[in-house]
Amino acid sequence: MMPLTMAKPGETVTICKITGKDEVRQHLAELGFVVECDVTIVSEIGGNLIVQVKDSRIALDRGMANRIMI
Repeated sequence: MMPLTMAKPGETVTICKITGKDEVRQHLAELGFVVECDVTIVSEIGGNLIVQVKDSRIALDRGMANRIMI
């Protein structure tokens, strides 16, 4: 397992685990980040990511992306 920040742009990965406080995990779940969901890395700029989850593109800062394990 490794954090989402280790994935390369264009790569599609599967979420294995989401860490952090309950509020953080709930917020990510509301955005569509759930276990066994596929996520595609669209781009990475300065450690911040733009990802495709289901039919949405979402920007994540490095701290939030580090809580998502793939």
